[in-house]
Amino acid sequence: GVVKDKLNKKKLEYVNVSIPGSSVGTVTNADGEFTLKIPESVQAKDIEASHVGYLNSRIPLKEENPTERIVWLTPYANLLSEILVRARDPRSIVEEALRKIPANYSPQSNMLTGFYRELAQKGRRYINISEAVIDIYKTPYNETAEHDRVQIYRGRRLLSQKQSDTLAVKLLGGPNMAIYMDIVKNPDCLLAQEDLLFYEFRMEDPTSIDDRSQYVIRPRVKLSYPLCYGTLYIDKERLSFTRAEFNLSMDDKNKATQAILRKKPFGLRFKPVEVSYLISYKNLGGITYLSYIRNNIRFKCDWKRKLFSTNYTILSEMVVTDRKENNITAIPYKVAFKQNHVFSDKVDNFTSDNFWGGYNIIEPTESLEHAVNKLKKQQKQ
Repeated sequence: GVVKDKLNKKKLEYVNVSIPGSSVGTVTNADGEFTLKIPESVQAKDIEASHVGYLNSRIPLKEENPTERIVWLTPYANLLSEILVRARDPRSIVEEALRKIPANYSPQSNMLTGFYRELAQKGRRYINISEAVIDIYKTPYNETAEHDRVQIYRGRRLLSQKQSDTLAVKLLGGPNMAIYMDIVKNPDCLLAQEDLLFYEFRMEDPTSIDDRSQYVIRPRVKLSYPLCYGTLYIDKERLSFTRAEFNLSMDDKNKATQAILRKKPFGLRFKPVEVSYLISYKNLGGITYLSYIRNNIRFKCDWKRKLFSTNYTILSEMVVTDRKENNITAIPYKVAFKQNHVFSDKVDNFTSDNFWGGYNIIEPTESLEHAVNKLKKQQKQ
C-alpha cells in the first residue's frame, strides 16, 4: 500500500507500519510505499500506521488477501480544551529521561532482525546499492553497548561499472549504526552525562507519536568537537526517548571533516555539506525498543587543478522488522560485522528477484528500482 496525509494528500515517507502488539513491522519508503509480510503464526487482525505528528491509523485485515490500498493519516492537532499549563524545565526532563532508561527499555537481551540498505550516489546517479537482512544482538539497556553485535544474515550489492567512476566511496561500519547510533544504549553519541552542562535546551510545541503525547526539546551544544544540534521527542507520561533527529553543523568545515572522513586519495579536496541522523523507538507492552535509524551524508569532491566539483551522497537506513528475547544466543565476535568493515565488501552481487523470501524489507523507490535495472544491465555487458 501507500500512506498519505489525509488533508493535503501528500505521500508520507518513513511511516512505521506494524502489527499491533507484535514486533513485526517495516517503514514506508521515500515514495510513501510499503509491503508487509506477515507470518501466519502472528494471527494478525489489523495493521497499524504511525508517524510523528499524526494520529495512528488501524486497517482491519479481512480473511481474503488484502490488496494494495491507500492508508490515510490525520495530522495531530493540539486540542485547546485543557487550560492547565505546567511549565517544566527542558533540561530536567532530559536528565530524568536518561535516569529512567533502565526502567523504560528492555531489561534483558534481545535478538533483533533488521533490514539494512546503503546507497551511494554520484550526483543523481547511483554508484553503489547494497542491502541485507541483519541480526542485531542487544544486551540489556542497563548495560553498555560493549557486547552488542551485528551479523549479516543475507545480503547483496550492485556497483557501478562505468569507467568514469574512478572514485570509490565507501562507508565504514555501516550496519553497526544499529549499535553506535542507538543514543539510548550508547548516550555518549549525543547525550553523554558529563557533556549536558554544555547544552542549551529549548522547549517546542508538543506533538504526538503512536497516539502518545510527546515533549519536543531542541538541544544545542558547542564543544571542541563539531557543533551538534537537533530535536528530541520524549514521551510525556513515561519520560522515554521516542525519537531523535540531529545534525552536524557545517559552520566549521574542518571539524566536520575530521568527524566523518577517515581516508582520501592525495590531491583530492573533500568538502562536507550535510551530516544528519534520525533514530526512532517504539513502545510495545510498556517497554521501548529500537525501531529505525537513518543516516545521510552529503559532500563534494574535486581534484586540484580541476574546475568543477562532484556531489556525492551516502544514505544508510535500518529498520527493525522482528524481535526475539527468549532462547537467544549472542553473536560470536569472530562472525560479527566490525567497525572497520565496509558493507559492500561483505555481500555478493544481486541474484534472483525473490532474494528476500519471507523477510520484510523497505520497499525500493521507483528511482531505486530503475537504478537497479540499469546497474544489472551494466554487469551483463
